[in-house]
Amino acid sequence: MTGTSTSATGVRVKLPAHLRKLAGIDGEVRLDVPAPVTQRSVLDALEARHPVLRGTIRDRTTLRRRAFVRFFACEEDLSHEEPDAPLPAEVAAGKEPFLVVGAMAGG
Repeated sequence: MTGTSTSATGVRVKLPAHLRKLAGIDGEVRLDVPAPVTQRSVLDALEARHPVLRGTIRDRTTLRRRAFVRFFACEEDLSHEEPDAPLPAEVAAGKEPFLVVGAMAGG
């Protein structure tokens, strides 16, 4: 089972390898997300398609980003942006991916 749709349009989401493996996804995911495209709407669509990811990127109760997860798009760290702030137009148009990245900690 792959999570990549055959549609040529939609929001592109790239996940770390361990989350792709958990969800049975090969490559990036393409999601149809209605405007406005926000972190919340993208993650809601991702979790709706792949329920096994619920609780891995965001806390199940508060829906806040997990501490060691970061979001990037268009070479910008969007991790501390409001969840309902619109994502860059390039992401909404499917030209640039929304990246979910596992942060590193330690020394």
